[in-house]
Amino acid sequence: MEKQTDLSEAEIAVHWQEEGYYHAPVSFVVQANLRDADVFKRFSPENFPECYKEYADLLSWYKYWDKTLDTSNAPFWRWFVGGKINASYNCVDRHLEKHRNKTAIHFVPELEQERIQHITYQELYVRVNEMAALLRNLCGLEVGNRVTLHMPMVPELAITMLACARIGVIHSQVFSGFSGKACAERIVDSGSRVLITMDGYYRGGTMQDQKEKADIAVAEAASQGYAVEKVLIWQRYPGKHSSPQPLVQGRDVVLNEALKSYRGTRIEPMQMPAEAPLFLMYTSGTTGTPKGCQHSTGGYLAYVAATSKFIQDIHPEDVYWCMADIGWITGHSYIVYGPLALAASSVIYEGLPTYPDAGRPWRIAEELGVNIFHTSPTAIRALRRAGPDEPKKYNYHFKHMTTVGEPIEPEVWRWYYETVGKSEAAIVDTWWQTENGGFLCSTVPALHPMKPGSAGPALPGIYPVIYDEDGNEIPRGANKAGNICIRNPWPGIFQTIWGDPERFVRQYYARYNKREGSKDWRDWPYFAGDGAVQSADGYYRILGRIDDVINVAGHRLGTKEIESAALTVPEVAEAAVVPVADEIKGRVPDLYVALKPGAKPSHELEERISKAVTTEISPIARPRKVWIVADMPKTRSGKIMRRVLAAVSSGKDAGDVSTLANPEVVADLRKMAETAKV
Repeated sequence: MEKQTDLSEAEIAVHWQEEGYYHAPVSFVVQANLRDADVFKRFSPENFPECYKEYADLLSWYKYWDKTLDTSNAPFWRWFVGGKINASYNCVDRHLEKHRNKTAIHFVPELEQERIQHITYQELYVRVNEMAALLRNLCGLEVGNRVTLHMPMVPELAITMLACARIGVIHSQVFSGFSGKACAERIVDSGSRVLITMDGYYRGGTMQDQKEKADIAVAEAASQGYAVEKVLIWQRYPGKHSSPQPLVQGRDVVLNEALKSYRGTRIEPMQMPAEAPLFLMYTSGTTGTPKGCQHSTGGYLAYVAATSKFIQDIHPEDVYWCMADIGWITGHSYIVYGPLALAASSVIYEGLPTYPDAGRPWRIAEELGVNIFHTSPTAIRALRRAGPDEPKKYNYHFKHMTTVGEPIEPEVWRWYYETVGKSEAAIVDTWWQTENGGFLCSTVPALHPMKPGSAGPALPGIYPVIYDEDGNEIPRGANKAGNICIRNPWPGIFQTIWGDPERFVRQYYARYNKREGSKDWRDWPYFAGDGAVQSADGYYRILGRIDDVINVAGHRLGTKEIESAALTVPEVAEAAVVPVADEIKGRVPDLYVALKPGAKPSHELEERISKAVTTEISPIARPRKVWIVADMPKTRSGKIMRRVLAAVSSGKDAGDVSTLANPEVVADLRKMAETAKV
C-alpha cells in the first residue's frame, strides 16, 4: 500500500469519458492553409529531419543552411546549421513591399474610452529601427548581450523584442505581474546589463506602478552583487509620467524622450547564425530556481511561423487575437513572432478580459473584425461564469479558435464551441510547453475532427511516446496513463537551460536515455514532465504535471518557489505546497506551514505568509489558503507526504497512512479542514 502514497496526480486522475467528434465546417476547410493529408507522410520518420525544410522555406534567409540537424553534441540539438537569418527582418521588413500600409498590431487599451491604436507594418518598421539604434548607440549593446524586459501588454513590448532581434541582442521578457524580486532573479541569472520597463499600465481599471518594480529589481540585483547599468522606461502616455517613483539620475532613461534623437535612423538587420539564441524565457522547475529556456533564431522562427500558418490557419488578411500575455511563451510564439512572420494583423490587449464586464472580448472582436481567437481554458471558464450569454449579443464571427496552456473540460469546450464560436469555428486544443517553442499535439483543423477534452494527435514531424515509470511503452487504447515524451528533436525545441547545461540534460533527457554519449537522436527521448493517455484513435489527453509544478491559470509555478517564499517569514519552520482543483483556474496552491518553537498561529500570521508569497513571486502564486499546522505528515525518513496534504485539501481519502511516522497527524488535519471556512 505504501507504493500508492507516491502516485502522481496524473496517475490517479479520474479520466473523462471519450467524447464524440465534431467536424469543421466546409467553409473553413476549403480556405484552410493545410488540407493535404499527405503532410504526415512527408513528415514521417523516414523523411526526418529534412522534412523541416518545408517549415524553414516559409522564411527569408540570407544564406541557406549546410546541415538541417546537427546531433554531434546530443541532446544539444542545432538546427539549420550554417544558415543566416534575422527574426526582425522576417517579421517586419520583408512585408513592406506588399503590406506596408496593412495593420501589423492592433493595440487595445484596457480603458474602453481610449481609442484603439492601429500600427501599420511601415510604422512598426520605423519604430523598431529607431529602438534598435538607441539600444546599440545609447546602451552600447552588442550581439549576444542580454536585456531583461519587464513590460506589460503594450505594442512597445513587441517593438522592443524586434529591436533586440534586429541587432542580435538576446531578450528576456519577465511577466509584468511578477514582483521586482522575481525580476531581479532573472536579471542576475541572465547577466543583463539593461532593464527595460514601462512606468505604468492598466489592470482591472487601475494604473499599476511598474516603475516601482524596476527600482526594487535593481536594488535586489545589487544586493546580490550585480549592477544594472541602465533602466529604460517607456511612458504609458508619451510626455506624461504615470508612476510616482522619481527618475534615478544617470541610470534611468525615458525612452519616449530619448528616441527623438534617433528619428529616421535605419539599422541594417544583423545576419545571425540560425542557431544563435533569440531569447530566454524563464519557467518554473522542480527546484526553487527558475530556469532560462534558451531558444534559437532560425529553428524557433521556422517552427512558430509554420504552426501559426498550418495549425492556427493564419492568412495575411486575417485579424488574429491571442488573448495570452507576451510575458509567457504563448505570447512570444503566437502574438509576436509567428503571426508577424506571416504578415497577419495581431491584436494586443492591455488588460483583463472581464473588464469592465464579460462582454469586453466580444465587443473587441466585433469592432476589429477578429476572425481567429486564441485563449486559455482559465479565461474561457471565467468568461463562461461571468457572462454565459454575452457572446450572443455581439456580431462577430470566428473561423478558428484555439485553447492552450492546460486541459479543458468537455462541458467548457462545448460552451466555447457553441456559444463563443457560434458552432461555426474550428477549434484546436493545443498541447506544448515553454521549452517546446510551439505546438506539439493538436488536430490539424481541416484534416482531423475535434474531440472535446482531447488535444488530438501529434503534429506532423512530432513522434510522441508514452512510457511507464520503468521505460516500457504504453500502447494506444490501453486506457493507462504514463509519461508523455517526444522521440525526436524538432526546430522549435529549446537549445539548453541558460548557464546550466547539466540541468538541461538531467531534467529533460536523462530519464529515458537509451545510450549515454550517443549521437543518434533516437536514443534521446524528450521527457516533458506531463502525464498523458492515448486513446485508440491516436488522440492524446494531457492529464497534468507529474513533477512539483502547479499549473495555475496556465502559469507554471514551482512548489519549491512558493515554499521558499513562505520560509522568508521568520516564524515558519517548514512549508509544503499542494495543488487543489479550482473551478476557474484549474489548479491553485494550498500552503501548509509548521511554525518554529514558541511561535503562535494567528490570522495575522497567515496574512503575512500569504503576502510574502505575492511579494516574492506574484499575486498569481497567492495561496488559496494558508494552513498553520502543528506537524506535517511525514515518512519515517522525514519526507513530507504532500499527497496526504493534497487529499486533505481536496476532501479525498488519503489512503493507507499507517506507514507514516506520525499517522495521527492526518486525523487532526482532517478535523481542521472540516471546521475551517475556506
